[in-house]
Amino acid sequence: MPRPMPNKPDAPEVERIPARSPDIQAELREQLRALIPEAFAEGKLDTEKLKALLGENGDIGLERYSFSWAGKRDALAMLQLPTRATLVPDREHSVNFDEAQHVFIEGENLEVLKVLYRSYFGRVKMIYIDPPYNTGNDFIYPDDFADPLDHYLRITGQKNGDGDYTTSQVDKNGRIHSAWLSMMYPRLVLARQFLSDSGVIFVSCDDNEHNNLKNLMNEIFGEENFIATIIWQKVYAPKNSAKYFSDDHDYILAFARNLEGWLPQLLPRSEKAIARYSNPDGDKRGDWKPSDLTARNPYSKGLYEVRSPSGRSFKPSMGNYWRVAKPKFEAMDADKRVWWGKDGNAMPQQKRFLSQVRKGVIPQTMWFYKDVGHTQDAKRELTAAVKYERTENVLDTVKPTGLIRRMLQIATVPDEGDIVLDFFAGSNATSHAVLQQNREDDGNRQVIAVQFPEKLPLLEIDRVTLADVARERMRFALNEANGNGVAGNGFRAFNLATSTMRAWSGVEEKDSDIVGAQIEVFADSLISGWKPESVIWEVALREGYSLTSRIEKVPETGKQTFWRVTDPDREQSFVVCLDDALTLEAVRALKLPKDALFICRDTALDDTLSANLALQCRLKVL
Repeated sequence: MPRPMPNKPDAPEVERIPARSPDIQAELREQLRALIPEAFAEGKLDTEKLKALLGENGDIGLERYSFSWAGKRDALAMLQLPTRATLVPDREHSVNFDEAQHVFIEGENLEVLKVLYRSYFGRVKMIYIDPPYNTGNDFIYPDDFADPLDHYLRITGQKNGDGDYTTSQVDKNGRIHSAWLSMMYPRLVLARQFLSDSGVIFVSCDDNEHNNLKNLMNEIFGEENFIATIIWQKVYAPKNSAKYFSDDHDYILAFARNLEGWLPQLLPRSEKAIARYSNPDGDKRGDWKPSDLTARNPYSKGLYEVRSPSGRSFKPSMGNYWRVAKPKFEAMDADKRVWWGKDGNAMPQQKRFLSQVRKGVIPQTMWFYKDVGHTQDAKRELTAAVKYERTENVLDTVKPTGLIRRMLQIATVPDEGDIVLDFFAGSNATSHAVLQQNREDDGNRQVIAVQFPEKLPLLEIDRVTLADVARERMRFALNEANGNGVAGNGFRAFNLATSTMRAWSGVEEKDSDIVGAQIEVFADSLISGWKPESVIWEVALREGYSLTSRIEKVPETGKQTFWRVTDPDREQSFVVCLDDALTLEAVRALKLPKDALFICRDTALDDTLSANLALQCRLKVL
């Protein structure tokens, strides 16, 4: 039970580090209060007044369009439930941890997203996820509405109990669609909060849930932010074993956080497209290609006659019209922008100069395998990267890096440090694609990949999970990107775990001795066996610091140990001390400015020291 802070008239109130993730519902309410304060009365939202302010006071009894399913209310409750989970560093499975800009997280993705909420709210430029396709097997993401973290820990063997999870065949009926939607709903709501104003999300799916996914994303992101449904040709040959049609494609749904603030990056022109331009007449303006000057548009510019340099007359063919008015045509001809053929005796065409067209190609919604790869390419890439015997349940849906690189080209800028997130990482093709694309265009994109430690039916390999495969692939991608070396960058591995801070559980009996004993147990807010680095990372995440923050010991501080945590991306830092006791002189020696954040254990302070420190800096306690 937390010890009360001193309540002196001259001392500012001391804030306590939260022991769980933000209350998303409360944060949304505060955002709405800041935006429309007049919609609140006595601290509560007046929905009728809000409707009146928005001009939407219609008849409540009228039928209206809505998208719902069995379990939606529970899914919403799941979203709103804060987590006491944290992330602990896994240096053993990291590469160049202290300098790395990329992140891999092993854990249940909904809990991970809640942990990262404060650190990455509104910062992610692109999200790509390839969630379970709901083809008949139960999910490996079994949300437990009572305690999802406890359920995850039992599944992964981090906590004793009968919690081993096994997949099983289930009936394909309405329950399956509902379960899938309930699984996706809270994760997509959080994903939207992570996107920046110019961010975009791509979600892969097939026909099993395409319609439901589109409806779900319309509700979460807004129909007005829908960009496109992309069709990816995933196979290069028809499947003759198909009963009805050969299933040759998947879908990718693309939504913007704010479509008005988003524009696609143009794709680079292919060598074949550039080869269409030439300069047969030696024009000083460079390469060009001919373009038709006629169109089947009766509202175009007319049916006038033109005369070639050889003296031949031309009119548009039957049903066609000139695209430009006669004066404009004559001006173009005088400027040598009309091509009459090599001998000056052909139907006129307009010169389209390569230097004057857009610097790239607008993305299209049909992505052919010859341009972005197919499933066989994806399998070859994975088996080249990961040296385990087999990954049968991964190979069914693995994506080629070319497919994801196309998304990166459209949605990110090479040199702006854009953050790319994939919280259904699978075999980690997204991280592989980011590293490949950074190498190609000298980019500095950062990737965060999250994967559940799903068990795999591997031959001759025991206890290998999909998270192991994903990490192994990330190492391969780093070696590939750095020329078989890992100097200069790497990735930071983290694992989802329980909080290092004690949670007050209360007592059932109102007995002073029992209550006193319980208070004594909770006198220290940290759990037994805590490790400094784990505590510091939990504090950093609670304070909204990035997973690429630096933790360094402050030198020459005598008997006290201080760490400085710096987030270069957000240009913020704080100092933390986890010693059992603390002196005012030691803190003064740090010469912290008035607005500097200093964090220490509650038990390291007495009332006088707490009051003095709170006057000298921004003091928070564990």
